[in-house]
Amino acid sequence: MLGSPSAKNLAKFYREIVGLKQGEVMEIGDDKEEGYEFKLGNSALYIIDHSKIKGKNSLPDRIMFNLEVDDIEKETKRLKKSGAKLVQDIYHVQDYGHIATFADSDGNYFQLVKTSP
Repeated sequence: MLGSPSAKNLAKFYREIVGLKQGEVMEIGDDKEEGYEFKLGNSALYIIDHSKIKGKNSLPDRIMFNLEVDDIEKETKRLKKSGAKLVQDIYHVQDYGHIATFADSDGNYFQLVKTSP
């Protein structure tokens, strides 16, 4: 789950720039804050409005989540062309695979990952 000062804007980034398929849009709590669901295989990413979150993430290295891809070179190129901020270009991790790190519109880091067969 990602808390945001604007779940609507952050969900738009993951939908339009990253290309995740959005599921349900939810109304949360008495203040009717918004929440967005993105299905990721057997898992899901939820993006919600959160009243305690202000501005961009000041510690984006603390938590990163991975999005596994079939073709890391193609997807990295596509995200860069779409305007996503590249933090670390593709690198290899022995016995794991290849990783590229990006920042989203709130400053959170996420990684594209292509695991080794």
